[in-house]
Amino acid sequence: MNNFSHIKKVIEACLLTANDIIDLEQLAIVFEHQISNNKLKEIIEEISVDYNEKGIELLKLASGYRFRSKPEYQSYINKLYSTKPARYSRAVMETLSIIAYRQPVTRGEIENLRGVAINSNIIQTLFERGWIEIVGHKQLPGKPELLATTSRFLDDLGIQSLEELPPLPNLQDAFKNNTDHDLIEEYDHQKDKNNDTK
Repeated sequence: MNNFSHIKKVIEACLLTANDIIDLEQLAIVFEHQISNNKLKEIIEEISVDYNEKGIELLKLASGYRFRSKPEYQSYINKLYSTKPARYSRAVMETLSIIAYRQPVTRGEIENLRGVAINSNIIQTLFERGWIEIVGHKQLPGKPELLATTSRFLDDLGIQSLEELPPLPNLQDAFKNNTDHDLIEEYDHQKDKNNDTK
């Protein structure tokens, strides 16, 4: 296949109409493996640049690629579909934050950091959302499960790796010093501080 324009249009159509994230292997199948991954990446990058000044953008995620509306337009889209962003309790978000920054971590270690017992429904919510998984067992009495985040967690955040998370210097201090708001607010505050220093 050497019709670059046609190939680009096919890839763009596949990405725009996909209901989920599309990876390179799926695109390779579309072209019966006649196009190398490097060439696919090159074309995808060009498509991404084409959308720089538009209302949607092409994201490269941990699991592949997908189009989405740019964040600054989300409030308008919510009005169109009468939808509201999912909201989670402070306990859920604090638990997820600990797992993300301290993984792999046991339930007991999470409870030690938060200073309170974790309701089983919190862990179940994170499992059902596909944000965490069991990656092993710690060699302690009872062999507690080790929890870590998933590629779905990265995809839903719109990042490729955990290294893209803003630094949060001390989780223990974050819980002690922020009794009036949750850890996600502290996370955002730290991110803003880092941006201000750049």
